Amino acid sequence: MDWPISEVARMSGVTARTLRHYDKTGLLPPARIGANGHRYYEEHQLLLLQQILVLRALGVGLPEIGRILSQQVDEVDALRGHHRRLLVERDRLDTLAGTVSRTIAELEQSRKDGTPMTINRPENLFEGVQPSHYEENVSDFPELAEEVGRRAAAMSQADADAGHRERTAQMIRLAELMAAGHPADAEPVQAEIDAQYQALTQLRAVSAEEYRAIGVSCVDNDAWRNAYETIAPGLAAYQRDAIEAYATTRLN
Repeated sequence: MDWPISEVARMSGVTARTLRHYDKTGLLPPARIGANGHRYYEEHQLLLLQQILVLRALGVGLPEIGRILSQQVDEVDALRGHHRRLLVERDRLDTLAGTVSRTIAELEQSRKDGTPMTINRPENLFEGVQPSHYEENVSDFPELAEEVGRRAAAMSQADADAGHRERTAQMIRLAELMAAGHPADAEPVQAEIDAQYQALTQLRAVSAEEYRAIGVSCVDNDAWRNAYETIAPGLAAYQRDAIEAYATTRLN
């Protein structure tokens, strides 16, 4: 039995565009291409796609995934390895949840007391945070994902850590603007969005429509939405709306 690309996209949650990119790069060729030019996938390809998505969820870049898939010989052994990675990731997320919970409690206490938050051990803010898990999750934008992966591979650990902290700081600054009541199209908000856009364009050109799609993914992509909502409820939609305003007023 085989499935057309549209059905595979529906089942997996991966866009047809991404599946076509996986084919183009040799990561996941379809089982066959029909007379109508449509791609069709069989069970073997679905199993490979599952492995690709598991590895992406673990923060592995596409080039490294290609290497892993080319070297493995047994699907069961491969899945056992992925399962071990997932258990490690579960423990990391439990630790990270505890870190965020403690930070929330300390921030709330400082606001209640009317005093600045005192960080006695700043390293505790990053317990459970590993740089690879702050890698931009751009699987729906495969060309951008490849460039992000190449840049990340060339970075020193210190540069990567600094980049991850800055991206987290950007989210926190946006949350503070939201909490202060600034609408998504307000100038201070748009200045933050402009900084994010300029950082993206250092990787490659990003059109208005693509930037809008990235904004929509802040809500539609589970990993992105959870990251924003961990900082502040409603932040994912706020980021999306701010990007929409930016694309409309500055990129069109």
